[in-house]
Amino acid sequence: MARIGVDVGGTNTDLVLECDKGTFFHKVPSTTQDQSIAVVEGIEQICNIAEIDKKQIEVISHGTTVATNITIEHNGAEVGFITSKGFRDILHIGRHKRPHNFSLHFDVPWQSHPLSKRRNRIAVTERIRPPTGEIEVPMNEDEVRAACAIYKKRGVKSIAIGFMFSFLNDSHEKRARDIVLEEIPDAYVSISSEVANVIREYERFSTVAMNAFVGPQSSLYLRNLEAKVKNAGIPAKLRVIQSNGGISTIDGCAKKPVGILMSGPAGGVIGALSEARLAGTENILTVDIGGTSADISTIANGQFRIKNPRDTIVSGHAVMAPMIDLETIGAGGGSIAYLDAAGGFNVGPRSAGSQPGPACYNRGGTEPTVTDAQVVLGRMDADKFLGGDLPLDPELSHKAIKEKIADPLGISVTDAALGIIKIVNNNMSLTIRSNSVARGYDPRDFSLMPFGGAGPFHGTALAELVSARDVLVPLAPGITAAMGLLGTDLQYEHTRSVITNLFSADQAAIDKVNAVSADLSAMGKVLLDSDDIPNAEQAYEVIAEIRYHGQGFELRIPMPSGGLSLENKAEVIDAFHKQHKADYGYAFDDALVELYTVRVIATAKVRHHALDPLFKGKPDDVENAFMYERETVFDDGTSHITPRLDRGKLGAGTTVDGPAIIIQHNSTTLLPPGYTAEVLDYGSMRLTKS
Repeated sequence: MARIGVDVGGTNTDLVLECDKGTFFHKVPSTTQDQSIAVVEGIEQICNIAEIDKKQIEVISHGTTVATNITIEHNGAEVGFITSKGFRDILHIGRHKRPHNFSLHFDVPWQSHPLSKRRNRIAVTERIRPPTGEIEVPMNEDEVRAACAIYKKRGVKSIAIGFMFSFLNDSHEKRARDIVLEEIPDAYVSISSEVANVIREYERFSTVAMNAFVGPQSSLYLRNLEAKVKNAGIPAKLRVIQSNGGISTIDGCAKKPVGILMSGPAGGVIGALSEARLAGTENILTVDIGGTSADISTIANGQFRIKNPRDTIVSGHAVMAPMIDLETIGAGGGSIAYLDAAGGFNVGPRSAGSQPGPACYNRGGTEPTVTDAQVVLGRMDADKFLGGDLPLDPELSHKAIKEKIADPLGISVTDAALGIIKIVNNNMSLTIRSNSVARGYDPRDFSLMPFGGAGPFHGTALAELVSARDVLVPLAPGITAAMGLLGTDLQYEHTRSVITNLFSADQAAIDKVNAVSADLSAMGKVLLDSDDIPNAEQAYEVIAEIRYHGQGFELRIPMPSGGLSLENKAEVIDAFHKQHKADYGYAFDDALVELYTVRVIATAKVRHHALDPLFKGKPDDVENAFMYERETVFDDGTSHITPRLDRGKLGAGTTVDGPAIIIQHNSTTLLPPGYTAEVLDYGSMRLTKS
């Protein structure tokens, strides 16, 4: 049987196929009008390359940017929001934090691009009493039906429901959902108690509104992809990677698309970690550079980090969904270079994408991009891009940079191209530092791993800018994110707030916490059972999210096996103090400690993709890998006649001295003068200064 990983980016769709014949890689241009077209075409093409019947495909693991793109482009559904009387404007007010506290002209994203317009936010009578969850004021069902009448008149079919204290008692939200579906049968309805069943009304309301905002389009895409795969005669299970690094079903992601807002980048982090471990490295700075963006993350001691829910912001909106801690910036091969109104030289975040793409693609693009700069500098050969599948036109790159950048600035085309590379590298290095140094990590203890189609072009420059110890280039850089899709497990997370003073917690309070844990575990079991996972293969991790009394955020602390008890609660408190000191450098040992939220992570192990050891290198590997040589300009402005080497002919243990350009179908590695590349046992290359 075979498995396929498919990662959709803004420019290309990457595929990896694992079968009895080995591992195969492939790229096809993304179809931005409907991502599923490229996915199905790519699956059929890679099956032909591997010469296997597509009926042999057992599982397709998919990473998608469809939900991400909706938030970036602000083109989601028109959302109706039903909430409690007196709280209509929570989504507008937000928290006291502002993007730029000392600016008089700052933009507030949740106000300038609201997930639900004020005219569509309707308050109804209802009230749940805290902290017991008893019904103080019954919900006025007539008011809910009146809201539905307004939505029908306006053509609003995506409805979010968020009531105060529904995390204590969700009966009003569920009844309101039933009424909405009675009145608008084809509505897409999200309720906060199922999307984010936790305390803090603004974050909870924002999360459920985001679910409704991206839900209809995301659901349509996922259902459409599922149908196309089936109609193409592919009998595979379709799985989608979530922002937390686990995979889920189409049905689960269609109902809760806030969980896949960072679906694509998550696969890259997992794929990078897998290869780093094979290379004997567990501290890596990952830089996934595609055609549109760069996704950056820090992995320390072989563990990727999950963001604190309070810090999880997507396109300026609070989203309380578990996500791998990574940063995304508009820096990729398609990032457009331009001069602003004041004459400033900028690169990105606007991208040429795949249509029309960089000027050199000859698809109608006229603006210079990072890819065009690489072509002008002689680093990207016109007849070798994607193995020659996409011939480039260097003259169009030269023309675009000359007309848009070089001539207006009065500099040479070469200097303009070097400027484009320098600016985009500095933009990325700042983000790498914010994700590592600002979090207490020293880049000198880390290997920088560049991947994505454009990543290895920038690896050594970025390593120098952030002082990383070396560069580790994966076996198939352009396909690393897709490979990560075959290296993750089924994972479902459920949360519920159950505020408990751990210091004074008696047996009744502890029993309540354990009851919540049991309920959440049961919810996870239902989903694993629906995936036909045997009981013996199911695993449940219980996490306590804990804070000091009055603190604005929580830290994750593993719950003791067997649950919380009077005997072990002191161990949980001590573990929180230690984690707080590790993260922030201090702890208050005598302060009141509160358990705020219980999180249960239900998982099932899935067979992970395993790379085979590379063939052993021979003394003449570099000579045999030589293809041709051409003049190339490097970052220091020097020009060298530089050999092109076929990476596929370099065996384990082979070393290459720079300058050199190492070519493979899915990516190209730039090896500057003064650097040496060593091919490792499983195919990765370690680049170090000679």
